Amino acid sequence: MARSGGALPQPENAESFPDFSAAARAVSPEGLRRERVTTLQVNVGKLCNMACHHCHVDAGPKRREIMPRKVAERVIELLAANPAVATLDLTGGAPELNPSFRRLVTEARRLGREVIDRCNLSVLFERGQEDLAEFLAANEAHVVASLPCYSAANVDRQRGNRAFETSIGGLRRLNQLGYGCDDPSRRLDLVYNPVGAFLPPAQAELEGRYKDELRRGFGVEFDRLLTITNMPIKRFAAWLEKAGQLDAYMGLLVNHFNPATLPGLMCRSLVSVAWDGTVYDCDFNQMLGLALGAGEERTVWNLSDFEALAQRDVATGSHCFGCTAGAGSSCSGALQ
Repeated sequence: MARSGGALPQPENAESFPDFSAAARAVSPEGLRRERVTTLQVNVGKLCNMACHHCHVDAGPKRREIMPRKVAERVIELLAANPAVATLDLTGGAPELNPSFRRLVTEARRLGREVIDRCNLSVLFERGQEDLAEFLAANEAHVVASLPCYSAANVDRQRGNRAFETSIGGLRRLNQLGYGCDDPSRRLDLVYNPVGAFLPPAQAELEGRYKDELRRGFGVEFDRLLTITNMPIKRFAAWLEKAGQLDAYMGLLVNHFNPATLPGLMCRSLVSVAWDGTVYDCDFNQMLGLALGAGEERTVWNLSDFEALAQRDVATGSHCFGCTAGAGSSCSGALQ
């Protein structure tokens, strides 16, 4: 059975939240189980040039957790040994600030894998990253960029002063290189997450609004908009608790539990690797220290065959209601 874990960072409240594993078993007696691994999502560290209010990683400029070269090399070995893993999904922090970032990108591309760079856009203007956009284009990396709104006020409120202006500058730079213009080798997707304690609106409808506002106001183009639900963990959970909204937000997620989202959950086909080489079922479990659901594999050093993970349990907690509420949520956007 899927194993419940310490999902939220407020132990005095956590016991009152419903058991996600029970909700999953009510849909399917075997609970939430893995399928074939097709994506390796690698969090190369918590160092970031920004410190956004909603960040579930608690990333920021002062963090020192950075994936060492030996772990990055092991990730490349695992990719080479597991051809069914089609995608290397690089995240952080700002993944581009890791010294091994460019080697991970070039080696994964050499192996014929899709590479996703989860980019905050402002990193394109950091010292030492002046050629980053050209590097991404030359390697045909798929850029997934955070932009929680098409208005400056909302973006700056969540991500800091002048974050919107810098983001628009980054998008224009990528557009100049051919990104966001329906070219499969220059894919540019944007990520929306709510600026408060509510669920994302319908993805397709919001995408149309984004395209209209960004094209008309700033001449910016992009391919797809991905809506992602804020997870009630780490920095966002602390904000909810401070605002007295944690219980209400959890109630919102639980009351909108959608069983139809279970088959598409990213944890079923993804392995998440932490900066120190520990492996998890997803990036959110990683941030909570919720170990891989079943089996003895705990790090990249004792995991070699991803096929062996198929049909094993996924570790779950109350935060999993965030991925199954409403239209569902994943690193690839809404599930329905």
